[in-house]
Amino acid sequence: MPQTPSEHPAASTSLMPPVGSAGQPGASGGYGTPPPPPAPPATPPAAGNGFSTPTTYAKGQPTPARGTRVNAGAPASGPGPAAPAGGAARRPAPAPAAGAGGRTRKARLRVTKADPWSVMKVSFLLALAVGVILIVAAAVLWMTLDSLGVFDSLTKTLKDVTGSDTTGGLNLMDYVGFGKVMSFTVLIAVVDVVLLTALATLSAFIYNAAAGFTGGIELTLAEED
Repeated sequence: MPQTPSEHPAASTSLMPPVGSAGQPGASGGYGTPPPPPAPPATPPAAGNGFSTPTTYAKGQPTPARGTRVNAGAPASGPGPAAPAGGAARRPAPAPAAGAGGRTRKARLRVTKADPWSVMKVSFLLALAVGVILIVAAAVLWMTLDSLGVFDSLTKTLKDVTGSDTTGGLNLMDYVGFGKVMSFTVLIAVVDVVLLTALATLSAFIYNAAAGFTGGIELTLAEED
């Protein structure tokens, strides 16, 4: 009976590729090969490559005018707080304008409608005040003239001119007495109140009609801070 040839362990072949040891730089690729190391981070561009260092602004920090190139790390000149870490130049604070405390704001408005009822009430009160002033002024004027003797002088003169042996002449006080003067003044004051109130109310209606075509009166209002 023939003997089966024995196989040497070194003669056996393997279909698996050789596995490189982890961490060995010279190991060949295959199963279990570690991934390549990540690329190192990009270094930031230097200051001379055309890029500028970000500027941090602080209140009151003096800086050159806009458009002036300032080297990073240069100390700021002039009085004021010290420059922050990084030496970035700062933009100067704007100078306060002359008369900033008295700034005036203006607004343009249009009066497009006047309420006839409110116009009538206001005009009535104003006309009533004018009538009272007229009555008081007439009374004061009459008493002043009477105290100065103006009416007595005029009455005597008229009697001498128009008088005769049979008639005593014209008496001025029959026409300009205090009672008649005050009655006439009150009548004028009442007519004044009625006419002014009616005319003001009518004017409100006319203005509303005209404002519908023209847009109304334009006003400019100013407010000071």
